[in-house]
Amino acid sequence: MLETTNSVSVSGSLSGLTLSHRIYGEAFYTFWLTCARLSEKVDILPVTVSEHLLEQHPLADGAKVGVKGQLRSYNKLVDGRVRLYLTIFARELTDYEDSVNEIELKGFLCKPPVFRVTPFGREITDLLVAVNRAYNKSDYIPCIVWGRNARYASGLEVGDKVVMSGRVQSRDYEKKLETGEVVTRTAYEVSVAKIYKETE
Repeated sequence: MLETTNSVSVSGSLSGLTLSHRIYGEAFYTFWLTCARLSEKVDILPVTVSEHLLEQHPLADGAKVGVKGQLRSYNKLVDGRVRLYLTIFARELTDYEDSVNEIELKGFLCKPPVFRVTPFGREITDLLVAVNRAYNKSDYIPCIVWGRNARYASGLEVGDKVVMSGRVQSRDYEKKLETGEVVTRTAYEVSVAKIYKETE
């Protein structure tokens, strides 16, 4: 199914293009990509792109663009706590195609699955999958699995090698702080459409 362990293809409208950081003299920029779902909702996804790609494919706010690359994670210290952040790392900028949002992952389950049933009766399993990258690095990708697939995923074990496909989604949720204040935050995760355990 996969030639690579981490492959993302998304398409949408760009906003908020800003300089993020420099590594070894190369500048990297971030922007938000608003991707339409088949429903009327949208996903607003973070993208990281190198200055070299932007030189080849100049972009401005409001532009419609396709992005191909990988979903990557990194740890960021916020208010004294380490939080996991996700970004789509662009390897290629392409022409816009309507409603494109696809991801394929191959990785290892690094936490026990968490199975739950929503108040509306939907079965959901949360997974955290470690996806290997070059230079002995790994990306830790939160995934959410639904329905019949959720029941299957709930039986997986830490260390199992899984192959998945689906889409990248953004989801707002409310978090109560220690002060009692309730704030709205956004989670980024893979909504899994297909999943299976790969055996050697």
